Amino acid sequence: MTGPPKALKLEQSHGKGSVRVARVWRGSDGRHSFAEWSVSVSLISDCLSAYISGDNSSIVATDTMKNTVYVKAKECTEITSVEEFAIHLGRHFTSFYPQVTAAIIKIVEKPWERIHVDGLPHTHGFKLGSERHTTDITIYKHGGLRITSGIEGLALLKTTMSGFEGFVRDQYTILPETRERMLATEVTASWRYTFDSLSMIPGKPYCFTERYLNVKKVLVDTFFGPLKEGVYSPSVQNTLYLMAEAVLKRFSDVAFVQLKMPNIHFLPVNLSSKDNPSIVKFQDDVYLPTDQPHGTIEATISRPVSKM
Repeated sequence: MTGPPKALKLEQSHGKGSVRVARVWRGSDGRHSFAEWSVSVSLISDCLSAYISGDNSSIVATDTMKNTVYVKAKECTEITSVEEFAIHLGRHFTSFYPQVTAAIIKIVEKPWERIHVDGLPHTHGFKLGSERHTTDITIYKHGGLRITSGIEGLALLKTTMSGFEGFVRDQYTILPETRERMLATEVTASWRYTFDSLSMIPGKPYCFTERYLNVKKVLVDTFFGPLKEGVYSPSVQNTLYLMAEAVLKRFSDVAFVQLKMPNIHFLPVNLSSKDNPSIVKFQDDVYLPTDQPHGTIEATISRPVSKM
């Protein structure tokens, strides 16, 4: 195959984005399970001739990738996590097509939750929740693997036990220091698993969904603290660090955690006029919610790399 001129370097991939698929599993007991996914496929393959000389003989059509998503969803006869489905897709693309050297599969799961009627779970009724389960998986033809899972849209708020003091003050600073404020954020979290080959994937079915729920619980519990007394947050930065640290301490197969936690502001409302200096006097009770502008706080916390 003719390569690009020596003075040029070509790196390429192609795929299909936002393939929406829904899957229903009907249990023998009459109970249905449901999932809705948005799947993006990107293939790294030996198809340089398509770019350089217009020879498409090594191109896998993106429409074929879309159809493959539906076929593989049909093949998942048991309840399947987004991670398991992504691995299923990636293994197909890297084994079925000789020219494909790696497959990158990204999936966002829409948060459909089973409804309860009179305190009992409905057999086939669901409602839309809030936060979304995500995964980003790369599978290589030789069996190498990289799995990153995450949460999007995890909205958290506490009405007390938060403050912000001791920050840099200069001629542009008007923000007062406080030991009493609301703390609200919408967490985007991702964590990389330590599995680096297909052979390392746990044999337990549905294990990734269980881990996703457990990681989310650790993040939420660390944010809020004990049931009655809570836990004081001196800054979003400190709370973010403690949340990520708790995940790494709890789960040995997580290599790093990345958290993005915008500081969504609830501004104290004080209203006054010349004739009435205290129309509304703020007493930690009336706020103006605003998400623009908002603070942006993010960090990645990882385990130390062994030098051995």
